[in-house]
Amino acid sequence: MALAGPVYGELLSGVVASVVGAYWVAGLGAPAVAAVTLAGTVENLLLGLVLVVASGTTVRLAHAHGAGDRAGAGRVARAAWRLCALGSLLIAVPGFLARDRIAGAFLDGEAAALAADWFTVAFPAFGLFFAQRIADELFKGVGDTRTPLRTALLGNALLLVLDPLLILGPGPFPALGVTGAALALTASRAVALAVTALLRRRRRPPAPAEGPPAEGLLADGLLAEGLLAEGLLAEGRAITATGAPFGLDFTARMGVGTVQLGLVAAFGVPAVAGYGVGYRVLLIVTMAFYAVRQAAAIEAARLTGAARRAGADPATAVRSLARDTAGLAGVLGAGAALLCAAAARPVTALFTDDPAVAGEAVGFLRMAGLYLLPYALVVALGGVHQAASAGRRPVVAVLFGLTAQLASGAALSGPFGVRGLWAGMTIGALVQLALLLLPLPRRRAGATGDGPLRNGPEEASEIRLIERNASA
Repeated sequence: MALAGPVYGELLSGVVASVVGAYWVAGLGAPAVAAVTLAGTVENLLLGLVLVVASGTTVRLAHAHGAGDRAGAGRVARAAWRLCALGSLLIAVPGFLARDRIAGAFLDGEAAALAADWFTVAFPAFGLFFAQRIADELFKGVGDTRTPLRTALLGNALLLVLDPLLILGPGPFPALGVTGAALALTASRAVALAVTALLRRRRRPPAPAEGPPAEGLLADGLLAEGLLAEGLLAEGRAITATGAPFGLDFTARMGVGTVQLGLVAAFGVPAVAGYGVGYRVLLIVTMAFYAVRQAAAIEAARLTGAARRAGADPATAVRSLARDTAGLAGVLGAGAALLCAAAARPVTALFTDDPAVAGEAVGFLRMAGLYLLPYALVVALGGVHQAASAGRRPVVAVLFGLTAQLASGAALSGPFGVRGLWAGMTIGALVQLALLLLPLPRRRAGATGDGPLRNGPEEASEIRLIERNASA
């Protein structure tokens, strides 16, 4: 909980800032809202790629931290920054050149032009977004989730101030509209990243509980010289392999969410609007599940590294962590379900006074009470599995579960209307949970599951070379 609390605050601050920003953009008219909605959708799709590197970095660094492996931690950080630079270039340059085509593929007229204006600012600045994620994960990988929370609060507070100034242009400020919103977001990210870089220089990360001191653990990734190119490539591949399940999970859920919205649209505008209101409420509570997921992944990787360093089987420690994680997620899921069922009507009234929309939103939130408990368990336990080198199982569970959600929702929507789609969400979550909890064959001691966390003989020589170079 000590790790998860700050993560939840970080996620919640971002949602609050985005909601307030959407409020200011809404005053510019429907084309502006459509343009910013498209921009947010594109960034969420790109976030799936960023998560591959960011999540892989967290897990690999936590594993090295638990093992007391300073050289391995330095190698992770160096490889992560190089992946960040490469990924930023591969996304920013083509995205900027194709900004008009991307906007025109989804929108037309004024909305397409405004979306292109946003992309003109956003794609060149994409590296700020990517770099901030990597910098945050380097803190989280050594158990510090409070620093990313502080920088997120700083950046989002700055965004709350800049949005109305640059969008609406009061007093001496120019009214830049959608472009102003993009510039405000870029400026807030630049300031947050600068502060993060300053903190990384001034503050020493916490040392491991056992083993050599971790002085310079984060800085080694930037300061160690003479690192072999093949060592960086090997670590880059390991980061990507470790983070791929996290990115695939996110991307799959995003894709299914888009399909789900299309199915809801068949029941009319009130159903779509009610779903939108209910989804925003669910977002606030489900972020707690994802905070637990991040914390569990960090701890699972740390425990795995510490156990292997001691020559012990990490399975016992991971199973104990999984039980604790399931208990916490179960409490959060049950609490969220009761809250949605009991407070559905008064919460909905905060967002709309349209009776048709309110009725759909209340129905969605009350049906979500059946969905939230299994969903909380799936999300939280997925972090343990993925960080403990068993990432294939959560990915398979998610893919089968989401398929079951769409299929059952489409089938039930015939006799039960839009509530059949809500029931499909519960069925999909139950399928995911069942697949995630299926017993696995017992592994021999020291087995590493899917393998990306293993420090094999080919890496041992790299570690010794790095240690010699770092001490030189």
